[in-house]
Amino acid sequence: MDQKIQKIYIPMTETGFYILFSLQQEMHGYNIIQYVKELTAGEIIISAGTMYGSLSKMESDGLIMFTKEENKRKSYLITDLGNEILGIELKRIERLYKNSKGERL
Repeated sequence: MDQKIQKIYIPMTETGFYILFSLQQEMHGYNIIQYVKELTAGEIIISAGTMYGSLSKMESDGLIMFTKEENKRKSYLITDLGNEILGIELKRIERLYKNSKGERL
């Protein structure tokens, strides 16, 4: 993995994490916004500007890929690189959680 990409995305912002996590299934931006809102019981609400800026950046960095466009809605899916970054972030979050409980890995 490119060290530059890892440095940009690890640690991830909460918004970036949820966008990438959502794209384990093919979705378009509005679907992601609704999914994250539901998943977090309304605690995380991603604005359209943040969503589309993040999708564009993640696509150009190779973390997600465009899959199709229907009714002017572009759908995306996580790539292998995106899965690798997501896996690293999930392990980091798990370590933080376990450390907060006084556990060791």
